[in-house]
Amino acid sequence: MTSFVGANITKTYTAADLTGAESGKAPRLGDTYESYDGKVYKFVQYDTGAGPVAAVSGNVCYYYAPGGVSAGATGVVTSDLSDSAGLGAGVLQAAPADGEYCWIQIKGPATLTTALTAGADGNALTAVGSTDGTLDVSALVTDSIVAYAVDASAKIVMCDFPY
Repeated sequence: MTSFVGANITKTYTAADLTGAESGKAPRLGDTYESYDGKVYKFVQYDTGAGPVAAVSGNVCYYYAPGGVSAGATGVVTSDLSDSAGLGAGVLQAAPADGEYCWIQIKGPATLTTALTAGADGNALTAVGSTDGTLDVSALVTDSIVAYAVDASAKIVMCDFPY
């Protein structure tokens, strides 16, 4: 994993972009980028999952775990909560098609497209108990905390996703 300078975080990439003549100019799976404002992004591949659930920019995605069983992969994400092990990965910055690559925000403030399932300002948030593309209030000590509600009614969260 390397840090990437000057990333276009709203661009999507195909497999050909990563292996063709432009491959030296494209990010690699797992690369991270820290912007001037302290937000941190990770480069991942998107999978629509069994749903299939299309990617939506500004929605939360989860580490892909087919049928809810994790195989330890952290380079592929989905917005299909049923095809995750309940571990949030980040906030999509683009809307890639199935199998395409994109950036997700993993640290710093973000405004979600889809409202939180529940919660109030200051609440710790998790993928557990939420619906596709969003987060819910953490209810158990075993829930993986991935963000905090800054302004729940405005869908603003402070991202703290694991990577």
